[in-house]
Amino acid sequence: MGLTCFFKQVSCDLMAYCRHAHRTTIELADVELLMKRQGLITDTQSLHSLVEKYLPLEYRQEIIPTVQAGNKIVLK
Repeated sequence: MGLTCFFKQVSCDLMAYCRHAHRTTIELADVELLMKRQGLITDTQSLHSLVEKYLPLEYRQEIIPTVQAGNKIVLK
């Protein structure tokens, strides 16, 4: 019950951010803003450090961009 309420509130908050920006798609900036407001992201704790701390390598590679030859940044 509590987990359902939590995710329902998170989705409502993210939808509100999208509506405020006149968008229909949730962007990374929306998630980061919500996590900052929840106190999960701080000056000393970034989103990337949370990803590296809690997600396995195969998921981290999908989320965190990597730099290839020629300074090309790609997501896998």
